[in-house]
Amino acid sequence: MSRTPRARAAAAATLLACALLTGLAGCGSEDGGPRQVGTVLDHADDEGSRYRQIPKKDAPEVGIVVQPYADKDDPPGGWDIRIRVRHFRLTPQGTPTDAVHGRGYVQLYLDGHRLARLRGTDYRLPGTRVTRGTHHVTARLYADDHTVWAVEGEPVEATADLTASGAETTSPAGA
Repeated sequence: MSRTPRARAAAAATLLACALLTGLAGCGSEDGGPRQVGTVLDHADDEGSRYRQIPKKDAPEVGIVVQPYADKDDPPGGWDIRIRVRHFRLTPQGTPTDAVHGRGYVQLYLDGHRLARLRGTDYRLPGTRVTRGTHHVTARLYADDHTVWAVEGEPVEATADLTASGAETTSPAGA
């Protein structure tokens, strides 16, 4: 039995819709199960999150911009931190904890200490949280399963310096 052009078009449209809905467009393995995303390494960051190695050609990128701001409610001033990502999508709170290529969140650090987990690109660092001197702000990319995206054994991250010139934090007299 020969199909008409209309019947062939309808069948093709149905197959395309099924492929998109079931993830045949690169979201699952050949047997319909989850696709392996990179290789989880034995190496971990200081908080115990293991690195997830991916090829450089497929890797997301991150950048960080730190700019001072003045706020009458925060006398020493503070900093606006803006995260820039490329080939990466920040996922919303409540996203399933699976590693999906090019997706996840940003962990923000100040001098190696965690400041915040970001699901967006902006963060305001109050001046009261920073002592006088030069500090390092780092943005590191994580998958939603809390593994660190890594290329050639190094985390996908960016670091910027900020220099606080406010008053030195002192302890109370007699302490």
